[in-house]
Amino acid sequence: MSVILVTGGTGAIGSAIAAEFAKTDDVIITYNSREEQAKRLCTELHCSAVQADVSDYASAQNAVEKVLRDHGRIDVLVNNAGISQIKLFTDITPEDWQNVMNVDLNGVYNMTHAAVRSMINRKSGAIVNISSVWGVYGGSCESAYSAAKAGVIGLTKALARELGASGITVNCVAPGVIDSPMNSSHLTQEELSELSEQTPVCRLGQPSEVAKAVRALAENRFITGQVLGVDGGFC
Repeated sequence: MSVILVTGGTGAIGSAIAAEFAKTDDVIITYNSREEQAKRLCTELHCSAVQADVSDYASAQNAVEKVLRDHGRIDVLVNNAGISQIKLFTDITPEDWQNVMNVDLNGVYNMTHAAVRSMINRKSGAIVNISSVWGVYGGSCESAYSAAKAGVIGLTKALARELGASGITVNCVAPGVIDSPMNSSHLTQEELSELSEQTPVCRLGQPSEVAKAVRALAENRFITGQVLGVDGGFC
């Protein structure tokens, strides 16, 4: 049984990833402020949770150290935690920009930097980062989000080269438009319908479809440095 650490586990994609791995593995999710939601999910999936603000290095370090104390190792780290922002570039304040970068890009650095040394020492591990179709394609009025998610892709490719000799694979999933509360809270139903029409399979993706892709990349030991688009052909 592998030990799987999933950040942002209370979100739609994060909870789907946790559910996918919980079928066979020991899963730990992180949450920032949604403690009650995390408890309910853990009861349902028979997993455990640890509080972590991934944008803060000390918080990320503490969470990883707790997982290592309680479980002895981390076999798979899934960097899923993220926030989105829809604004004209000219309206983005320095604080807006930094907030997105701190969670979506720096959060991946913080969690990975905290966890990877134990993987290197064991000569084994898998890291799967969640980027976005906008990190590949770019999204109008989502410049900060697109830039952060593009940075995740660059970090993924660099770490795959650096960590391969240590038995660690590093890959990235780039979801398209997923049927999730995060998207429905930022996009109107008309906008979601338009995006569905722009997707060759003519529908939004499901969180479970992203989760299956994450599992496939985590388990295949000869795939590394790749960006897998789970986007219905959008990009």
